[in-house]
Amino acid sequence: MRRIFSSKSRIALFAVFLGMALLVSAAHAQTAAGADAGASPVPESSAIMVVFGLVVKHIIDPVTITIGILSIIATTFIIQGFIRNRASVLIPEASNNHIRELIGQKKFKELIDFTETDPSFVSKALNPALKRAPSFSSMKEAMETAIGEQTAEQFRKIEYLNIIGNLGPLLGLLGTVMGMIQAFDQMQRSGGNAKPDQLAGGISTALTHTFLGLFLAVPCLAAFGVLRTIVDRLTIRGALVAEEMLLMVKPAEAKPGAALPGAPRPAVGGAPHPAVPGAVRKPVAPLPTPAISG
Repeated sequence: MRRIFSSKSRIALFAVFLGMALLVSAAHAQTAAGADAGASPVPESSAIMVVFGLVVKHIIDPVTITIGILSIIATTFIIQGFIRNRASVLIPEASNNHIRELIGQKKFKELIDFTETDPSFVSKALNPALKRAPSFSSMKEAMETAIGEQTAEQFRKIEYLNIIGNLGPLLGLLGTVMGMIQAFDQMQRSGGNAKPDQLAGGISTALTHTFLGLFLAVPCLAAFGVLRTIVDRLTIRGALVAEEMLLMVKPAEAKPGAALPGAPRPAVGGAPHPAVPGAVRKPVAPLPTPAISG
């Protein structure tokens, strides 16, 4: 798993450096072209405005529209992830204190009803265990299953950021290929004597898509890494709290040699067991005496 993650990180870093190199080379090319034409050089501070101007220019491009939609979706997931994955939301202290209070008052019926409707992590982990009472082994197994399901659900909610972050560079690469195809098509139409202004459109499209893909991927992957750490820490904390409360409601186990309810008690001091009510012994008929011949 670490090898996979490290390889993804290397690819993302390589793509970032490649995009920065392309942007820097494009800026220098524009500056040199402006100086050769006698125009004033483009200030470096306006490079960002040039990039966003190209984005607006290619706003009707299908790749740009797709990246824009994914950016809105990713922003929504990031905001929801940081709002929902908090200790006050996932494992609220008020809910935990109420559960402890019900356990201390031995109101197990109210405890089951409360954990059935409470959306906190501890309640969802404790409710299946309470329904398996009085077998403590079954209760513990049910709670472990519920904790695993909740943890997987929390990770699934933020997994979309990882998917979008990995799709960003791929979409940027797709747009780059489309722009290069456009540039070479212009060169072919001109018979190999294409002017720079004829190739500039395809090259700017390629670089714009590369920038947009990286602009989408970097925040998504960064937010995914942070949220994954937060979810891991909170789920472990919630599991420990749920285990603590399960031990508080642990039923008394039967001691060795203890009699079951309704069974006759063992004899005390050598006295015989009391007769079981309703049990009547049948008299045994005496065996016939054999005749003695005279």
